[in-house]
Amino acid sequence: MTTDPQTRTGRRTGKSERPERLSAYPRGAPEVATARCIGRLQSLYHQDVPSAVAVLARLRRAAGRTVHETPDIWGIDGLEDLARVWDERREANRPDPAGSEAAPELYHQEARGKREMSTRAEEDAVHVAVTLWALHQQSVRDADMHAPGWSLGRAVRTLAQGDGDLTRTADDGSGADRQESPSTPRLDNELNETLRKRFVRIGTSTSFDMLTVRLREVVLLLRTARIPLDYARLADQLYRWQHEDLRADVRRAWGRELYLSYERQARPGDEDEDSAVDPPRLAETDGPDPGL
Repeated sequence: MTTDPQTRTGRRTGKSERPERLSAYPRGAPEVATARCIGRLQSLYHQDVPSAVAVLARLRRAAGRTVHETPDIWGIDGLEDLARVWDERREANRPDPAGSEAAPELYHQEARGKREMSTRAEEDAVHVAVTLWALHQQSVRDADMHAPGWSLGRAVRTLAQGDGDLTRTADDGSGADRQESPSTPRLDNELNETLRKRFVRIGTSTSFDMLTVRLREVVLLLRTARIPLDYARLADQLYRWQHEDLRADVRRAWGRELYLSYERQARPGDEDEDSAVDPPRLAETDGPDPGL
């Protein structure tokens, strides 16, 4: 019998299945900002607060698009949370309280360019993660669709091993999906091939726009099956995916999340296995310098 994922994610039990994993690496700004923004909105949405319901409706319309394409939701898509994280880290790391030392980026054009690229990547990562969550949470008032520990690979694997009508499709090679008959033999832990291919398409995306569109398609399937996703973790991965030298690490992590069964990922106290799924993060950035 397939266990309802929502019995594991905490909305029904009042607590999450496992505490949020403590990583050996510092949490990046996109991850922190996304967790703050969604945590606040998710709580208000469950309380049916009209303003939160309206915000989610606006965010959903922007799902799968980047920041510059959706100026109508600026200010509600988590970027203010991101800016606050930048400010907090800048203050914590300021070498001179008087502010007399200018950042190196002010003096070197190449460094300024890299800083701007990193800033844009963080903004897009938070924006995409928050808007996809709003789409995922639509009309689900009794469960959290953002749940720590539910990596992208784990969520897709749960969906692909499910018994619902949603996952009982197969690819006959013609490019069209066909329904599997109830008597179709399946191996133990066999993944639904159509869903597996959707996940592979995410991994083979060649542009950020293509990646966000393919993620949106999978999120709609997860919503129908009421399977949650860790959007803070996804935001961190989206940020790193935009750096070509780290993209392979993100793809590798997604692959591991899929083939490591979610029972093994969720096993308490298995720190070595958990850390194996996470490639090293980028060094934290403090966001754009006010002087730029």
